[in-house]
Amino acid sequence: MQGKHSFMEIDITQLKERLLAGGDITEREAYALADLSGADLEALLDAAAELTDALGSAKFDSCSIVNARSGRCQEDCKWCAQSAAFPTETLCYPLVDRDTCISLADYNAERGIGRYSMVTSGRTISGKALTTLCDYYDELKERHPDMGLCASMGLLDSGELTRLREAGVERYHCNLETAPSFFPTLCSTHTIEDKIATINRAREAGMEICSGGIIGMGESMRQRAELALTLRRVSPVSIPINVLQPIPGTPLENMPPLTDEEILHTVALFRFIHPKAVLRFAGGRARISDRAQREALRIGINGAIMGDLLTTVGAKISEDIDMIREAGYEF
Repeated sequence: MQGKHSFMEIDITQLKERLLAGGDITEREAYALADLSGADLEALLDAAAELTDALGSAKFDSCSIVNARSGRCQEDCKWCAQSAAFPTETLCYPLVDRDTCISLADYNAERGIGRYSMVTSGRTISGKALTTLCDYYDELKERHPDMGLCASMGLLDSGELTRLREAGVERYHCNLETAPSFFPTLCSTHTIEDKIATINRAREAGMEICSGGIIGMGESMRQRAELALTLRRVSPVSIPINVLQPIPGTPLENMPPLTDEEILHTVALFRFIHPKAVLRFAGGRARISDRAQREALRIGINGAIMGDLLTTVGAKISEDIDMIREAGYEF
């Protein structure tokens, strides 16, 4: 067998050409890409940039979110500020009011943001709360017909998902969060299979799928590859890549930050495993250097959640737009 450096350098080119021709990479190849370093990693980044340029959309996929119900969640996800299991200082409220929801949508639509999503804490949402949110969506659909509507509301059943679709929701978001081999160490109240079942029901209801995860929770690079490979089971059109922003009071509050190299390696890895999907920067961007954000736009990131992000602060929309256009995307 050839040495790792020369073998992987040749392999990266072959893999890139296979993907450009419409093929996929194998699990073994994905894990091999996760092991790269040095010059091989640089070659991977450059090849990922070629894939993004050839297979990705020239128009940047922007979205914004409103925290439609906050806190008091009975799930025990160790990364989350909104879990009732941990002593965090997150603001709690039962449901966002209509005026706040509509005004935020107006604000983002005026700035050219392409999608708008309501996100609720908790395992699920139903009854009067779901009816209220569907009423909001009905109004948003009429008010902003060109803005895509999304929802992120936990583990819903087929009937609840159908109601959202009928109210105008085009895309359902449910992150797998991390690799199946790592997930049970972070959450005991639900499983990745619960999430995949919800995603499958959302697709059956007629919605596109947005699903990704959080990096920097203590997982290995190989486990990030495992997450990306697991996501192939649900074929998301959009994959949010969150970088953990440790929340005081949660079990992960003292997690060390990822290096720029680790973040860029992850983005390139996801681009190879999902050559045509939108890779979306989401939470935790404040922990990524400006240089790394710009490099990530070159090698794979072609979407972002913009504005304030749930329980942490995001970047200013105007600054984002400038950086996105400088990277060569249409906005």
